[in-house]
Amino acid sequence: MDKNSETPAALGYRMPAEWEMHTATWLSWPRREGISFPESFDRVLPALRAMIEALIGSEQVCINVSNGAHEAEARAVLHGLPMERITFYPVATNEPWCRDHGPIFVTRASDPRVAVVDWDYNAWGNKYPPFDLDEVVPTRLAEILKLPVFYPRMILEGGSIDVNGNGALLTSESCLLNKNRNPNLSRNDIEQRLRDYLGVSDILWLSDGIAGDDTDGHIDDLTRFVAQETVITVVEESRDDENYEPLEQNLARLREMKIDGRTLDILTLPMPKKIVREGLRLPASYANFYIANTCVLVPTFADANDEAALSVLRQCFPGRRVIGIDCRELIWGLGTFHCLTQQQPAV
Repeated sequence: MDKNSETPAALGYRMPAEWEMHTATWLSWPRREGISFPESFDRVLPALRAMIEALIGSEQVCINVSNGAHEAEARAVLHGLPMERITFYPVATNEPWCRDHGPIFVTRASDPRVAVVDWDYNAWGNKYPPFDLDEVVPTRLAEILKLPVFYPRMILEGGSIDVNGNGALLTSESCLLNKNRNPNLSRNDIEQRLRDYLGVSDILWLSDGIAGDDTDGHIDDLTRFVAQETVITVVEESRDDENYEPLEQNLARLREMKIDGRTLDILTLPMPKKIVREGLRLPASYANFYIANTCVLVPTFADANDEAALSVLRQCFPGRRVIGIDCRELIWGLGTFHCLTQQQPAV
């Protein structure tokens, strides 16, 4: 159903904050022949299993698979887990990054209470063709779930935005204003679509992303809301690191920002030490955590700062288990837990 004649915001919809209650977490199971984990597919499977094992203690897990053989592969990896907490859906994908290709769910008090926003998708600026299967995932899932769909006609990945559920949205100029996404849209055009389709009012712009991030600076490696007026942002302690200056600039911007006339409460997360593999700087960041109903999944990197990051996040989420999972193999795919997940809010 295309409800494009009336925008979600006009109909009373909003995008909830990630810490609000979920019905489920959605994932797309990686394909061995995909490009995300070159020559290391089997080495990422333990982290995927650990992620799902943690999630099923919190909520239902829904996994997109291409066909029966693909589902059988996933089941073999997950053998021994309580499978009644896992549902497989026949939705083919190119790559596993469900945050970016999956549906963004919006909610409202009146029926239909949940809807899907299907943003256009071009694999982070046409970097990784083919992406034809990923591009249609939101509408495919909306058809399966029998939910209305809205079409903003704008390229946007879920990892490029973060919301507080109460009108504020964080994003970055390096990604959303990049000409490889929406060359014909101005900043004002983009802001208007965010307001119309996600029900936000305050749009908070950071500048650049971290080194090695092939998404052109997704916010979910930088700065996240952890409460309506509180953000947590990564900082680099070493002045010699190429991330030092851009992250300091983002911190300075955050200090100037206001929501409803009030300045933000700002917490900081350290960065792990630089990780280089086969000559490539990898975008390792503790900000790529995922907030589930009863737990928070945090990527760790066998790094001296792992425990400090976990400690800060435990202070942010005292009612949830904060679980660190080794992502040294997973980050070879240039993303971790937030990139792999998409929450379906409860109503």
